[in-house]
Amino acid sequence: MEIDAEMRRMIAVSVGAVVVFIALLVAIGIQYTDGHNLSNIGAYYLVAAIGLFVVLMAAAGVLLDRRE
Repeated sequence: MEIDAEMRRMIAVSVGAVVVFIALLVAIGIQYTDGHNLSNIGAYYLVAAIGLFVVLMAAAGVLLDRRE
């Protein structure tokens, strides 16, 4: 089974967005933990990161869909 160029582009964009999301979660976890617990502001940043990921994936889907 061969993967055409358009499918490779979709896979690359999706994997890139997931890598950015994971890096953001790790950065928030490192920066905003006190001991073993996430601080209050860190929890807000975590929720914002999840929202940003949802918006980023939706935008990527729309942009990739319009290219076809």
